[in-house]
Amino acid sequence: MLTGVRRKPVDEVLESPIVQQTAFWSEVKKNLGVGTRAYDFKLLKSDVAGCSGQPGSKEADVLVVQQPLDAQHSIAYVPYGPEIEPVAGMHGPFLEELSESLRSFLPDSCIALRYDLCWESFWSGEEDFYDERGQWQGPPDAPIQEMRFNFGTQHWGFKKAQSNLLPSNTVFLDLSQSESALLSGMKSKTRYNIRLAARRGVVVEELGMDQLDLWYALYSETARRNGIYLHDLDYFRAVLAARKSRNAEPTEVILLLARRDELPLAAMFLVVSGSRATYLYGASATENKALMGSYALQWAAVQKAKRMGCTEYDMFGVAPNADPEHPMYGLYRFKTGFGGQLYHRMGSWDYPLQQEAYTYFSAMEMTSRGYHL
Repeated sequence: MLTGVRRKPVDEVLESPIVQQTAFWSEVKKNLGVGTRAYDFKLLKSDVAGCSGQPGSKEADVLVVQQPLDAQHSIAYVPYGPEIEPVAGMHGPFLEELSESLRSFLPDSCIALRYDLCWESFWSGEEDFYDERGQWQGPPDAPIQEMRFNFGTQHWGFKKAQSNLLPSNTVFLDLSQSESALLSGMKSKTRYNIRLAARRGVVVEELGMDQLDLWYALYSETARRNGIYLHDLDYFRAVLAARKSRNAEPTEVILLLARRDELPLAAMFLVVSGSRATYLYGASATENKALMGSYALQWAAVQKAKRMGCTEYDMFGVAPNADPEHPMYGLYRFKTGFGGQLYHRMGSWDYPLQQEAYTYFSAMEMTSRGYHL
């Protein structure tokens, strides 16, 4: 199924709409003191989803983040990769073969590979996992997921991770539509709020590195308000510095701010890679919600992405359904208001390389916040 696995320079990774699988993301990690590696491989087209029946092979690659756990142990983390997807029924066998092929390239300290899979969940297309309102109820319990994912593998080694490190549920907007069609596809309240923001004098502008403090003030306020993980300012400096240092890299980063006069209301990092724009990080002020700055900001980002030639827009993270008890329900209401289609990814999966050390790590992960990627 899989041939030609070899290490290659990270700045030679193939162009991808997935930000976390680009040379840009490797540069971000480098700026933060975290190493990455890239690997080429080939897959028979007959084994690739969408290419069944075609002769020859398809080239692909994967970016791996070398995430330290402590002084003696590390994990090889694959954020939203691999991008290439095998035909139905071959997901486990393909990923097992890739994992075993990568084993010899990884340091002795590496106890497991962790894949944050971008592939659509097996269960998102099955009627039994939707309620009477058409709301997806999520995948089955981990043992059932593992049984299906490991079917056809030699070692039955894959484990569903304790939690998903990157968002497993998102909303995609189709930017091939006209702006009027996009507006028509929104909920009426969202359209109203976009126009209300304009009437109240809200404008959206692009910020530079020298204005990063405006972003960070809003971001810190948002993190405290919602009880979410707080990156330090250097993290976002690393993101913008990676953009600045890679003029030839197709990935672009735009920091946008919505304001009225001198009053900051909301800000976001818009990342454009290939044909996709991604709403990667967002923040908003606690006060002055009535000015609808977040709506103006999001609509401006969609318009900018269209002008840049993008055909899809990734809202990057929502609750899986309209459950008011879910911690991401507010994001679900806000983001689905812009229309688009819900997409449910497979989430994080582990392939242990050192079973004893992995079992200990997994147990520790259950009782702590773990590490943040």
